[in-house]
Amino acid sequence: MLAAEREGTNWRFRSFLKRVDLELEELDAIVYRHYEAVSKQIDCTSCYNCCCEVIPSLDQDDVGRLASGLGFSTEDLTKRLLAPDEDGDLSFNKKPCPLLTENLCRAYGHRPKACRSFPHLDKGEFGFRLGRAVHNCSICPIVFNVYERLKNEPWSTHDEGFREEWE
Repeated sequence: MLAAEREGTNWRFRSFLKRVDLELEELDAIVYRHYEAVSKQIDCTSCYNCCCEVIPSLDQDDVGRLASGLGFSTEDLTKRLLAPDEDGDLSFNKKPCPLLTENLCRAYGHRPKACRSFPHLDKGEFGFRLGRAVHNCSICPIVFNVYERLKNEPWSTHDEGFREEWE
């Protein structure tokens, strides 16, 4: 897989991004611009890698919405499909997601907030989530492509030694 081949480079580029002279808001705007462009080209519902690899935390609103959408009581949903994670939050009890059926989410309209917002590239403070972004390159084609586009931003021409540093 291409993401695995570029993992070392991606981690070095992450280190560069942590040092680059750029305000957080400016980096967020650049990431969001690329996210907007890439997400228009990739249909999330045709991928489902996140459903196979990520176990989201659910809050009580998520549990209630999901239970209602599936026709379960919150207690029944919790007993059947959820378990406390290492932080004590509720999450799905297995991977791939137990709601994934024939590569589709059977509760797509009622899915948890963490699922709705994945891959989280439209959130602020991307600079504080770089490690998660590098990890998500191997899960989500949108993240992979946004990260690759970031490598071609104008800052790569500011320093002659830049590319040698992270390639």
